[in-house]
Amino acid sequence: MNADQAQPMLVGARIILGVTGSIAAYKAVGLLRAMVQEGATVQVVMTHAATKFVAPLTFEVLSGSPVSLDLFEAHHEMKHLSIPETADLIVVAPATANFLAKAASGLADDPLSTMLLTAQCPLVVAPAMDGGMWEHRTVVENVLTLRNRGVVVLDPDEGSLASGRFGQGRLADESRILEAIQTALTPRRDWQGHRILVSAGPTQEPIDPVRFISNRSSGKMGYALAEAARARGAHVILVTGPTALLQPQGVEVVAVETAEEMTKALCARLAWSTAVIMAAAVADYRPAQVAPHKLKKQGQGHQTLRLEPTTDILTTLSAQRTHQLLIGFAAETQDLIAHATQKLSAKGLDLIVANDITREGAGFGSEQNAATVIDRQGRITEFPLMAKRQLADQILNVAHALISRPGAHTGSRTE
Repeated sequence: MNADQAQPMLVGARIILGVTGSIAAYKAVGLLRAMVQEGATVQVVMTHAATKFVAPLTFEVLSGSPVSLDLFEAHHEMKHLSIPETADLIVVAPATANFLAKAASGLADDPLSTMLLTAQCPLVVAPAMDGGMWEHRTVVENVLTLRNRGVVVLDPDEGSLASGRFGQGRLADESRILEAIQTALTPRRDWQGHRILVSAGPTQEPIDPVRFISNRSSGKMGYALAEAARARGAHVILVTGPTALLQPQGVEVVAVETAEEMTKALCARLAWSTAVIMAAAVADYRPAQVAPHKLKKQGQGHQTLRLEPTTDILTTLSAQRTHQLLIGFAAETQDLIAHATQKLSAKGLDLIVANDITREGAGFGSEQNAATVIDRQGRITEFPLMAKRQLADQILNVAHALISRPGAHTGSRTE
């Protein structure tokens, strides 16, 4: 090979190319050819709707393998299980709005959608659709669901659409899809060797055996951070208050309920960690006394509940740490930068992630979030509204730059 020639990007990669019923299906032919030229072995899986636009024979000739079309063809081979078993990556291009809905909901009625439920490899999706469908609320929600699961969903390009309209819906440029494939096949392992302690969710402070004080935190941001850190090579322990979320794969989970339990769990593991991300929304107060039995409603009079402060976990961790990077969160309703900066300084943090929880589409329980990240040198980084899983990676990017910079964090609280 000539020294000036670039090394093929996908040598040895085993890729499944999913093609769905969009008029942009013809562009998948060029993508297939490019992947093969870059050294990949490609197995094509088509939906029946896709065959209305491009004949399967075209893909068979270019890939050198039969196209999978029917969930029941040669059923003894269990292709929906065997094909993804050996795949390094699945790319669906073009992906229709219908495919996005099926993938987000876990529906499995053809080879392609069924493979998604059995595959353990990365998934890259390149949507294509017409007439403002990309902005439809249902499509937006389905895309957010997939992105929060770690799926790479490319934004479509803007331009003239098949209907003659102009808008966002064109299949992403081939070079952009290839770049996404290459990135997904060579994931960042920049947190390899680090031990990250993440807190998530609310705490519940009991009033009696039935009632408790809590807040609206869903735990989604903390769980997304734990998943992202694990995907980037870190050993992760997640200390979580009560949530309705599934346990992240490959992450050690410690379940707690109260602020006191969370304090003990985090302090016990602080020495083990190299970074602590305090994403939990911990109750500031708890009942001074917990009733041993359910409190009964007595007449129509008012009841007085006496409260006492809970342990300030961030301050406690900051005072005890030796070498750890310490990251806090600030959920605010006003004066975001000022309040977050004050908290950063008062608690001796290296980094603080500030959220305006009144912003539409963000905050507690949402699938999306926006954040302002401030470090102890006063540098401010703004992140717009995005899926929480995407934001988790952005936060980890800032934190990694900080932990990799000599002298960037002190490892101890400063007054």
